Amino acid sequence: MNIKLLAIGKTDNKELHELISVYENRLKHYVKFDLDIIPDIKNVKNLSEEQQKVKEGEFILKKLQPTDQLVLLDEKGKTFTSVNFSEFLQKKMNSGIKTLVFVIGGPYGFSKEVYQKAQGKVSLSEMTFSHQMIRLFVVEQIYRAFTILKNEPYHHR
Repeated sequence: MNIKLLAIGKTDNKELHELISVYENRLKHYVKFDLDIIPDIKNVKNLSEEQQKVKEGEFILKKLQPTDQLVLLDEKGKTFTSVNFSEFLQKKMNSGIKTLVFVIGGPYGFSKEVYQKAQGKVSLSEMTFSHQMIRLFVVEQIYRAFTILKNEPYHHR
C-alpha cells in the first residue's frame, strides 16, 4: 500500500518543513509515502468561503486516481488513539488498497463533492491547529503507527 498526504498551500515555516522531512524520511522504511502540496488559490479575497471550498475541492479531486481511497482530516471525523490508528492502517493494508490518501483541506474545510468522494474522516483532536502543524502531526502519527505495528520502541505503552 502507498500512502499520500494532500495538503492545501505550502509550509512557509522552515522549522516545520524540516521536522516534516524527518518523519517523511523515517516513513520510507515502512511504506511508500508522498506529501503532495496543492498550491494556494490565487485571488482568494474575491471568493466566498463556499467558492474557495469548491475551487480547492476541484484541485483535490484532480489529484486522485480511481482506485485511491480518500480519508479526510476533518474536525467531525473519528478520533483514534495511536494504537487504534495503527490498527486502522493495518486494516487498510490488509484490504488490498493500492493508495490511501489523507487530505488536509483549506481553512473552511471541504466541498460537498470532496465529502461525497471520501471513504472516511479522521480527527486528530477536538482542538484546532494550523494547517501547517497538522501536516507534521499526521506524518508523525503515520510513522508512529508503523512503529507500533512492527513492535518497535518508538511508542511507549
